[in-house]
Amino acid sequence: MEGSEIKNEVTITKDRGVNLMSKTTRLREEVRILLEERGSANTVEIFDHLNERFRWGATMNQVGNILAKDTRFDKIGHVRGQFRGSTYTVCVWGLRIGEITAHA
Repeated sequence: MEGSEIKNEVTITKDRGVNLMSKTTRLREEVRILLEERGSANTVEIFDHLNERFRWGATMNQVGNILAKDTRFDKIGHVRGQFRGSTYTVCVWGLRIGEITAHA
């Protein structure tokens, strides 16, 4: 195998001037698209959407970390209701002001 090398490719995205290496880049982008279309969604709705959209899905911990740590998403409230057969209070998320027009 002369001259041929196998290189690992790393996805690097640019977000507000900071390089991010992330395994959740596709998930983050799908959440952004969902929130652009709907305006807002709660954590359970986002979790269900990601698991329907992608074959490998996402864990609730991944979804929570994506929403909490990505500066494009803002927590806009809480809703209490029936989710998964029990009553929970879950966060409602939306895009940060200015993000809708920045990607449109």
